[in-house]
Amino acid sequence: MIPGMGSATVVIGPGLAVAGGLAVLLAAAIAAAARLGTGRATVVAGVRAVVQLGAVSLLIGAIVGSVLLSAAFVLVMVGVAAWTAARRITPHRSGWWAVLPIAVAPLPVTALLVLSGVVPPVGIAVIPMAGILIGGTMTATSLAGRRVLDELRTRHGEVEAALSLGFLPRDAAMEIARPSAGQALVPAIDQTRTVGLVTLPGAFVGMLLGGATPLQAGAVQVLVLVLLLVVETVAVALMLELVCRGLVRRAPTAAG
Repeated sequence: MIPGMGSATVVIGPGLAVAGGLAVLLAAAIAAAARLGTGRATVVAGVRAVVQLGAVSLLIGAIVGSVLLSAAFVLVMVGVAAWTAARRITPHRSGWWAVLPIAVAPLPVTALLVLSGVVPPVGIAVIPMAGILIGGTMTATSLAGRRVLDELRTRHGEVEAALSLGFLPRDAAMEIARPSAGQALVPAIDQTRTVGLVTLPGAFVGMLLGGATPLQAGAVQVLVLVLLLVVETVAVALMLELVCRGLVRRAPTAAG
């Protein structure tokens, strides 16, 4: 244990609650003053974070001793992530295809980590690792889906031109949308490039607070960042394919 590290680093009590509440209110006030339109959403997100994390903390404490219950909880996480991404991408029911990249990308990676012995087969280790990968995949899937659909709508004329030249519908859409889909990976790439210089991500800080050495925390964080790049790249590629094949789409407008 490193001196000064451990549970005493963050004191759980009224002060923590007040600091968190003030931070949310400050963010909401700034959003309102700047007319960003996210003030109410910020407050709601803060309240939901408290309620959800409180409930999940109690739930995880009850199920971490069971491998089957831990696996079931990971599947619930996939379902919630897919629902969230689907809502962000399109109001059309086809948005539920988002479950494919969100499940195909992180679940096999998590299973491989457990089977290889890198992550012990216990809930307290599997659930956080799976949660990090699923969360990153959800964000990448949402960004890729929205960007590709926006690009295809904005540049519809170019897609039609490619079709007139003999391109298949999927290939015509790919020519237009591929660069836009790649932009969804910029946050993950930037985070990996600047880790340690600009940011100290959650896994690194969490391990330090838990008493790990800086070297141990750094090794785990590098692994997490590299795995995030893998699963997010897979998710973006799959979402691009789903949109360009017409499986994920937006409802036609009243004019169309």
